[in-house]
Formats: sequence, structure tokens, C-alpha cells
Amino acid sequence: MKHYQLLVDSILHPKKLAAYRLLPIGKVIQYVFLLITFITVISFSKFLTGMGSGGESMQLEGLSEYLDDIKWLLYPFAFVFLFIITSFLTFLRISIYGFVGVILLKMMGHRGEYRHIWRTTALAITLATILSNSLSFTSLNGSIVTVISIAITIAYIAVAVTKYPKIKK
Repeated sequence: MKHYQLLVDSILHPKKLAAYRLLPIGKVIQYVFLLITFITVISFSKFLTGMGSGGESMQLEGLSEYLDDIKWLLYPFAFVFLFIITSFLTFLRISIYGFVGVILLKMMGHRGEYRHIWRTTALAITLATILSNSLSFTSLNGSIVTVISIAITIAYIAVAVTKYPKIKK
């Protein structure tokens, strides 16, 4: 299974996500790290262009000159630090959505384990992640983007859960 196919299916075919619960965990984690790299590059480009600073200008000239002198050193460390923080937050988000997915499994009467729903969730966050990063360049409120992202992810998980096997009575 190619990462491109996982990307297309995770955006356009949420029902197929249930079938991907059987993928090896290594393949899913590779996919998540590619998604994290995308998020990091977008965030780092916002950092470089100064979009995240809120339009505030630096008042201290000495600090500004010092930062200009060490930019070559600051940028690689900032990128690595951003990648690590983004990785932690993304895996935490997948784990929390996985817990919500287990609750959905039980409510809908389908069989599955946390490890299966975690893999499904890792793919289900793709559209919400791409959309929230794209909307970060607009003037939309951050909490509105977060609510939209949560709704999309839970909807994708719910659609995927309907394709899990039913509990036999």
C-alpha cells in the first residue's frame, strides 16, 4: 500500500478506513510522520514569513540585530523543535480520538480494539489536518477552525466504524 493511496482514501473514501485497521502499525506511523512533516513545513513557513507574530514589531534594536546574526543557527533548531512538538501533539490527538472511536464502537455495537481504531483514527485526521492548516492562513477564528476539525474527524471515524464487524449476539 502506497502512502499516496492512503492519502487519497483518507480524504475521499472514509468507509475504506475501516479496512486499513489491519495495516501494519509501521505503515500507519510512516503515514502519520509524513502528515506531521507537512504540518511542520506549513507552520515553519508561517514562522519564516512572520504570519504567526500577530503583526507586532520588535522594539529593541539590539535584540533584532542579534537575531539577524544568528538566523542561520536559529532556523534549524526552530524546525526540529517544531517537528518534535507537532509530533507529540499529533500522536496525542490521535490517541484521544482513538478513545472517542472506542466509545463509538461500543455505542454502535461493532467489534474492534483500541489498536484498530487508533489506526483508523490516524488516517481519519488527514482531511481535518489539511483543512485546519489551510484555514490558518485566513482570518477565521482559531476556535472555529478547531470545532470544524473535531467535527470532521469524528464524522470520518463514525463512518469508518459502521464498516467494522458487528458484535455477534
